[in-house]
Amino acid sequence: MEVSNHARKRKAIDAGPNSPPSYRASDGYEPTNAVDLSLLEELEKSSHHQVEAVDLKTLKKLVLSFERRLRDNIAARLKYVENPEKFADSEVDLHDELQKLKILAGAPELYPELVASNTVPSIVNLLSHENADIANDVVQLLQDLTDEDALEDNDEPARVLVDALVENNVLELLVQNMNRLSEGDPDEAAAIYATLTVIENLVEVKPAVAEMVCERTKLLRWLVLKIKVRDFEGIKQYASEILAILLQNSTANQKRLGQMNGVDAVLEGVAMYKSKDPKTPDEEEMLENLFDVLCCLLMPLENKERFVNAEGVELMIIIMKQKKYAYGSAIRALDFAMTNYPPACERFVDVMGLKTAFAAFMGKASLSLSIPFLIFTEHFCYLASAGILRGSRRDRLLSKFVENEYEKIDRLMELYIRYSDRVRSEAERLDQLELDDLELDEDEKYNRKLESGLYSLQLVAVILGHIWCSEHSGMRARIELLLKQQKLSKDDVKEILQEYHDNLGDVEGAEEKERGQARIQLFISAM
Repeated sequence: MEVSNHARKRKAIDAGPNSPPSYRASDGYEPTNAVDLSLLEELEKSSHHQVEAVDLKTLKKLVLSFERRLRDNIAARLKYVENPEKFADSEVDLHDELQKLKILAGAPELYPELVASNTVPSIVNLLSHENADIANDVVQLLQDLTDEDALEDNDEPARVLVDALVENNVLELLVQNMNRLSEGDPDEAAAIYATLTVIENLVEVKPAVAEMVCERTKLLRWLVLKIKVRDFEGIKQYASEILAILLQNSTANQKRLGQMNGVDAVLEGVAMYKSKDPKTPDEEEMLENLFDVLCCLLMPLENKERFVNAEGVELMIIIMKQKKYAYGSAIRALDFAMTNYPPACERFVDVMGLKTAFAAFMGKASLSLSIPFLIFTEHFCYLASAGILRGSRRDRLLSKFVENEYEKIDRLMELYIRYSDRVRSEAERLDQLELDDLELDEDEKYNRKLESGLYSLQLVAVILGHIWCSEHSGMRARIELLLKQQKLSKDDVKEILQEYHDNLGDVEGAEEKERGQARIQLFISAM
């Protein structure tokens, strides 16, 4: 089950009171369109002189200079332990050398040579330098060297560098340095942000780093503390993003965070939005990140139990009732919680969750949320047809489709017609493209139809299949009547189901695919 198409993007944080002011006309500054072209020309000429070609010779020169300044600094600190003024100049020189090394980001193909020079241990060890400014210079350097733009089309050199960094304990030292930084200081806040960026970059190059950093450091605990802060801020947003990245493909991290009361912490974070909406796009992204984290957490069985015990089901129902921004995310979280875990399903029914879900589905805003609702409804129908939801709970689910003269089935058929029309129009358009000699293979045609609404149409067809297999004569008659009114028949639904059956993927394993296909075949046979 996929958590989301998590679009990762870095957000700039406030540089603080030391950042340059942004002048307004009211400050007495008048905007002007006049540009001194001679100044631009001089600037361009000077920039050309400053650009230095980065080759192996340049690399060796930079490395030798850096190592010399590092030795000078170590010697000065040992000689003048009680007199910082005596070694201040050596630290300025060391700072300058670290800045010069950033030019290597423009030549990632030289990273293997940098590693071979045995300079990586010296750079990494500076993260524990007594002067936090030097350590933060290293963080900024690592951010540049591992930036995704710098590493583009240089996969192998990137892996060589990242392997060397990890072997020299960069993860432990990065987190250790971050723990001594204060968010109240603008420069240190920027260094915290840069540290998280470096970790993100390392995971991008070497996915195994996600588990390594959680095994070897206290990063998870630090991130949890940040997402529990009540007020929205940039660090909280980025902490939520890093958590989602660390958990998305790691069962070990999901379990580890669960053992640290992570389920409770994330529920606290989303609970702040149970009756209000985020105020900015950045805050919206943070809330989506938190739900991504929650969905990841809900993959291991033991965390589903923690979710139910922490009254997570009830919280999601409250969010659904309020119909705020997080409505669709709450449905998604419930789907993760109830997958292969009947106690969560039973709790949802027992606390009147069906009433809330179907009432929202019948509301005016429901069509924009139709996909999460359809996934959710199909899941419950499966539980009922598979005998997992039994007795009075199963009866309560089926009764929702009967009450108010089958209005839920009417809504399902409304969606069926809506998406059927969209898919048919797209199919006709694709046929026309082929007549115009634009060739499309079958997979591409199928994907185009999915994008136009085929997936939603398939979900509706599957739900209708579940309802048909309940053998309730009234619901069957209603489906047939509505199909006839649209000059359709059960064969049209069966055709959709057959296409779904034939294209069912095996993302969740071959065994699950076989079960799914068998279920769809049962619907086709019954209809």
